[in-house]
Amino acid sequence: MAQWVRYFRGGRGIVLGGLVAAAALAGGLVSADRAVRLASAPLTAARLEIQRKQAPPAPAALQARLDELAAAYGEEVGIAVTDVTQGWTAGVDHERPYPQQSVSKLWVAIAVMKAADEGRLDPYGWVTLTEEDRSVFYQPVSYRIGAGGYATPISDLLRRALVESDNAANDKLMRELGGPEGVAATLEGMGLTGVKVGAYERDLQALTAGLVWQADYGIGWNFQAAREALPMATRQAAMDAYLADPLDGAAPGEVTTALAALSRGELLSPQSTEWLIGLMAQARTGPRRLKGGLPAGWTIAHKTGTGQDFRGASVGINDVGLITAPDGHVYAVAVMMRHTRKPVPERLAFMQAITRAVAEQWMRDDAFQTAD
Repeated sequence: MAQWVRYFRGGRGIVLGGLVAAAALAGGLVSADRAVRLASAPLTAARLEIQRKQAPPAPAALQARLDELAAAYGEEVGIAVTDVTQGWTAGVDHERPYPQQSVSKLWVAIAVMKAADEGRLDPYGWVTLTEEDRSVFYQPVSYRIGAGGYATPISDLLRRALVESDNAANDKLMRELGGPEGVAATLEGMGLTGVKVGAYERDLQALTAGLVWQADYGIGWNFQAAREALPMATRQAAMDAYLADPLDGAAPGEVTTALAALSRGELLSPQSTEWLIGLMAQARTGPRRLKGGLPAGWTIAHKTGTGQDFRGASVGINDVGLITAPDGHVYAVAVMMRHTRKPVPERLAFMQAITRAVAEQWMRDDAFQTAD
C-alpha cells in the first residue's frame, strides 16, 4: 500500500486523505461515519442487492422522460440512471445484458487497482510487451514493440486503456491478473457479479467476426482481411450468437450500480478510487456522446464502447460514467445500444438527450429543496 500511495503523490492530483475525503467522491453528501462503515464492511453481491431494494423509487418525471426518449429512438436501447447518494435507479430495459465492448476495460482497471490495494500487484512494476501481446483495432502501444519488446509500467497501461481505449494495453493488464478468469474472480470477490469482461479483447473481436485469433492478425490489416475472406453466412452466425448472448455482456443497471459503488468509495481504497475516476475524466473517446449533452458547470468521468460494423449496422455503441452537477451531486449513467442502424448524429443526439434529462431532474430537485 505504501508504494501505491507514493504513486498517487507523484503528480496525479491530490491524494485523498481519509474516509471523509472518499465520501466526498459521492458529491459530499455521504457522512463520515457512513464512510467508515462502508470501508469496514466488504461489498458483496448480496449487499448490493439489499442496497437496491432499500433505495427509494426513481423520480416519475425522469422515468417518463427516459421512456419517451427510448420510444422515439425506435431501436433496442438500454438506459440506466442511478443517483449515487439516494440509490434510486431509473431506466429502460436496464436489467438485460447488452454488449459492452470497451466499457469492459473499466472492470479490468478496477480489478487491477483492487489487486494493487491488496498488495497482489505493484503499479510501479514494469512489464514487457512482445509480439505476442499485439491485439486488434486500436492499439497504439503495440507500435512501440521492437525487436526487444517494449517495457512500460503497469500504471502507463492503465492510462492507455482508460484514456485512449488501447486494446493491447488492456489485454496485457488482463494477463497480469491471470487472464479473463483472474479478472472475473477479482470482480466476484468485490460483489460485482453483474458485469463481466468475458475474454481478451482480441479473442472477443475474433469470435464476434467468426474467427479464431491468430498471432498474425495483430499486424497491420491482417485481421480485417481475414474477416472479409469469411463467407457471409459464417460472419452472420457469429454476430447473431454474440448479440444473443454477449460474452462481455452487462445490464445497464448493473453498470450504474457498480459505478455508484465506485463513486461512494465502496470498491477501492481512497487513493485508487481517486485515480481511477481521474483517468475516466481524461477519456479522449466519445466527446460527443454523454459528455456532449452536459450543461455548463457539469463534469463527466466515463468510458465508451464501440463494436464492429456489419451489414450497415454497428454493435455495442455505449457510454457509461459518473456525471457531476455544479453542486457536486453525482449520478451514474449508462446508455447502451445493442445493434443500431441509426446514423451517427442520431446516436449522439440520443445520448446527449439522456444527460440533459438527468440535468433537468437535478434542476427539479434543486428547485424543490430551495422551495422547501
